[in-house]
Amino acid sequence: MRHVLGVLGVLAAGVLLAVSAAMNWRFGFSLGRTELDGQIYGAASAAADCMKALVPFFFFAAVRNRIWSQAAASALVWVVVTAYSMTSALGHAALNRFDSTGQRAQEAQVYQDLRGELKRAEEQAGWIPQHRPYDAVQSQIDGMKMQKAWQWSDGCKNVNSKTERTFCQQLTALDSELASASSAKTAEARIAELRAKIDASAGSPALSEADPQAKVLTELANAFFPSVKIENVQMALTLFVALLLEIGSGFGMYVAFSQWRLYDRQPKPVTPRMALTEESTAAAAVAVPVLTPVTVETKKPRSGANDNRSIEIPLEAPVAPARAIEAQPAEVHQVETKVAETRSTMPVRRLAPETNTERFYKENIEVRDGSSVTATELYEDYCSWCESKNKEPAALPSFAREFAELGVKKEKVAGRVRYIGIALKSDMVLEEATKSPLFGTVAA
Repeated sequence: MRHVLGVLGVLAAGVLLAVSAAMNWRFGFSLGRTELDGQIYGAASAAADCMKALVPFFFFAAVRNRIWSQAAASALVWVVVTAYSMTSALGHAALNRFDSTGQRAQEAQVYQDLRGELKRAEEQAGWIPQHRPYDAVQSQIDGMKMQKAWQWSDGCKNVNSKTERTFCQQLTALDSELASASSAKTAEARIAELRAKIDASAGSPALSEADPQAKVLTELANAFFPSVKIENVQMALTLFVALLLEIGSGFGMYVAFSQWRLYDRQPKPVTPRMALTEESTAAAAVAVPVLTPVTVETKKPRSGANDNRSIEIPLEAPVAPARAIEAQPAEVHQVETKVAETRSTMPVRRLAPETNTERFYKENIEVRDGSSVTATELYEDYCSWCESKNKEPAALPSFAREFAELGVKKEKVAGRVRYIGIALKSDMVLEEATKSPLFGTVAA
């Protein structure tokens, strides 16, 4: 699961980095006077944005290694490239937002104008008097012009009789009705055209407001801060988009790669150093003559997993006065007792374990000549140890790399990878449990 989360995090951070680099490239390209200059500025801007994502790795590595000059230089580079990338991101986001809101505002204004013009056209159509259809009135007028009264009155220009006057009055009324029909026909065509334009733009979501998101956020903010205007909200949204891109692209890779613990300290071999220290301590204890009081005490004899000897001390012997004598190296039990005392009194330097692999090596591995453990057995024992400690085991390649850095020799025998010179303590315990109990025989 850790690797899946890490891969997804790297992909998401990569997308943010690509978007931020593209915005920086466009901003840098716009600074050039010619196309070549624009390409140069754009490439430099994109490289600076990529550097912004890499600097956190260099900075924290320098801090971890206490290289303060490199850390200061990394911090300075990060501040410069981040400031430049921030300005380009702000400019690009503001340009796109204001362009889109301006276009939507223009569309909204055109829509409102169309609605107002349609309303006026409908009102004008309502003012036209009642009339018959244009074609019916026109045909009636054409029929009346075929009559003799039309010819006698010279087209109603020279009216001499009552009949001609009546005829001309009727023709004038028909001309008025024809004009009304013509106006109504024109108004209907205009209304149909306006409705078609309105229906064509009715599906746009930005017809009522140029920036619906800023409008909604402004209304919500006014509930708590009445002085907030829509321009303030638009500026805050632009800044938020720029911060999203810059922080996501700048630290996304570092956060995603933390799943694999890139900067875990690699431990040095611990157990061999401990063994050398103890051997040198024992050698020093045997070589140097010491003065120790000889008294008869009822102490439990020293015994170990591989020590089957028992030391008998007579309890009924008379107790001699304590006197200082020189210990003889030939007396094995006194030497062993002194070595044990020296080990308990002299501090042995031990390195504190820092990783799960080193803790597992310290607790579950025994250095033993002539023994070897396969890589599969070692990893299975490591997984069991992690389960008992409620820890998440590392992947097999990572564990093999960390374990090899502890100084254990690794060879390939019969097609299988084996670690030479070590044994699992769990196997040693099982081996000792299968042996016959010698202590029980002595006691009997």
